[in-house]
Amino acid sequence: MKKTIIISMVSLIFATSCKNEEHSKKNMDIEAPKAEKIEKHLEKHGDVRIDNYYWLNQRENEEVIDYLERENDYYEKKTAHTNDFQKDLFEEMKSRIKEDDESVPYKYNGYYYITKFETGKDYPIYTRKKDSLGATEELLFNVNEMAEGHSYYSLSGLNVSPDNTKVSFGVDTLSRRNYTIYIKDLLTGELLDENIPLTTGGATWANDNETLFYTKKEEKTLRSNKIFRHRLGSSSEKDELIFTEDDDTFGTFVYKTKSDKFIVIGSYSTLTSAYRILNADTPFDDFKVFQPRVRGLEYTISHYDDSFYVLTNKDEATNFKLMKTPDTQTTMDNWVDMIPHREEVLLEDIEIFKDYYVISERKNGLTQIKIVSWDGTNEYYLPFESETYTAYSSVNPEFDSKVLRYVYNSLTTPSSIIDYNMETKEQTILKEAAVLGGDFDKNNYDSKRVWATAEDGTKIPVSMVYKKGMKMNGKNPLLLYAYGSYGSTVDPYFSTIRLSLLDRGFIFAIAHVRGSEYLGRNWYEEGKLFNKKNTFTDFVDVSKYLIEEKYTSSNHLYANGGSAGGLLMGAITNMAPELYNGVIAAVPFVDVTTTMLDDTIPLTTGEYDEWGNPNEKEYYEYMTSYSPYDQVMAKAYPNLLVTTGLHDSQVQYWEPAKWVAKLRDMKTDDNLLLFHINMEAGHGGASGRFNALKKYARSYAFLLDLEGIKN
Repeated sequence: MKKTIIISMVSLIFATSCKNEEHSKKNMDIEAPKAEKIEKHLEKHGDVRIDNYYWLNQRENEEVIDYLERENDYYEKKTAHTNDFQKDLFEEMKSRIKEDDESVPYKYNGYYYITKFETGKDYPIYTRKKDSLGATEELLFNVNEMAEGHSYYSLSGLNVSPDNTKVSFGVDTLSRRNYTIYIKDLLTGELLDENIPLTTGGATWANDNETLFYTKKEEKTLRSNKIFRHRLGSSSEKDELIFTEDDDTFGTFVYKTKSDKFIVIGSYSTLTSAYRILNADTPFDDFKVFQPRVRGLEYTISHYDDSFYVLTNKDEATNFKLMKTPDTQTTMDNWVDMIPHREEVLLEDIEIFKDYYVISERKNGLTQIKIVSWDGTNEYYLPFESETYTAYSSVNPEFDSKVLRYVYNSLTTPSSIIDYNMETKEQTILKEAAVLGGDFDKNNYDSKRVWATAEDGTKIPVSMVYKKGMKMNGKNPLLLYAYGSYGSTVDPYFSTIRLSLLDRGFIFAIAHVRGSEYLGRNWYEEGKLFNKKNTFTDFVDVSKYLIEEKYTSSNHLYANGGSAGGLLMGAITNMAPELYNGVIAAVPFVDVTTTMLDDTIPLTTGEYDEWGNPNEKEYYEYMTSYSPYDQVMAKAYPNLLVTTGLHDSQVQYWEPAKWVAKLRDMKTDDNLLLFHINMEAGHGGASGRFNALKKYARSYAFLLDLEGIKN
């Protein structure tokens, strides 16, 4: 009997081996698509770059669509053996989500607002209850019904009028972040006749309940450049233009202060901000300039009582400080210090309440929440102990409240929504995100923060999470993630999706590279413009550290980043391809020089302060020296999965398309190069909470397959 079992097992192993060899041989025979080379000379500052794939930027060209579809077909064939695994991963991720779920209600202007999800439905349902949670529920929107017939649907910018009888909202059905604003009568349930196209989706009500202010976009560049005033009952074609942002390196927006006293128009660029204000009771008066624009002066404003509170970098306050000024005298010669600048603390935000204000800070990379009473009798920090957590102020629309709502989570702890009484110091955990579909126990996971040393001696923090008891012997698969641009900080956060990697033996790590504000504003300054390469070398140095310390090895190290983080992925695969077994680059910004020279592309001109203006020779030469597309060479590259969306308005699809085409032509290895294009979506991918999981299942199947993990 035992002999029979052994023979059977040998037969099974032999059969499986033959099947795998047959599959591998069949997979090898699949021919990768090749894009036609059409030489295009791009000349600037006496330098000529030859772009053989420039023609791929014609979205309406049938040959371009044909090439993209061939890439998708190649992807499908090369990954066909993981199809069942992808489906299993998708169902596994979905099973952890509480399908019949609803948000913690928040109160605003006499109503409790609630967002619900129903089992099997992709989109939210918005409701409200008057005065108490025991009141009759009123349906605002069932987005599942609204999204029927659309492959993509996004509802955004909900804003209820002060008298609670109307709501404005924006709809995007193409995923180019181009919203049409509609207005719903909440008394009748009917949509009003007027609609406003080509907007950001949000609108701001004046206190008369009849007047709306909104932001219009340029049709081609999608830059938010104009503020209009709309009167209910009139055609949007007759709306009055209130403000135009003429500087094409700036965008504009409009909002109402939490005090409900002022309508505010803001202008912003990477380095400079400015505001105009108007009494919300008199919407047809002229806006007043808060403080004339000064290049390099950044600030935000919050209103309370008879004063504005200004969070600003004035007077070389690199990490920002808080200042105060009367609401009748707002120019900066009237600003006085309230919280001074501190070298070791980044001041990030202020939340205003009637009796308290709440400060969000960052010290040594960790978020802090400080509560201060206006009368000065009480100030203290909320206590947090971990080094791998994030905490932030949540939805707090009510001005006259002693309760702060905030969110806490960590790499091992699901997100909790907490109400904190600032007077009694009592806190109530209203909801901890449920993790379904298994025996999840946060005590089964460990997390920690380590510090890698960069080549220039700078210490780079790294947050990581893994299954408890894991041996650090250099054999663990590790996924290293980073972003590293715009001062955007990726804090350690909990993810139910990520459990599909952790439970299969992966370590997940976040490299807090320069270019974010994790260690303060200087951390950002050291990763932009002529310091941009620090972002890339930091990631490489973190990778080397993780290998040296035996968390992983080059055979098991993987890298992931998207958008500007996709630029990072492109750069590190050119700089140190030997360190990685696989790299995932999502909607990657990889053709830096060509894009930054084209001011007709959305976002370009507003990015000059981040990347530099290549119309200036020094910036041109510097960005070309790291631009991943320009730096592709004839050498071996890691296994690569590249993704994009045909309608992406932030990183145009042709950047990754050209990059993949050039890599196919030049790389000298036999490693995988897979390119997946969502032909119906944009920068954020598919809409709907479950459809979005499919991209994670696709990416995780790619990683796990490379590790030989099949289920």
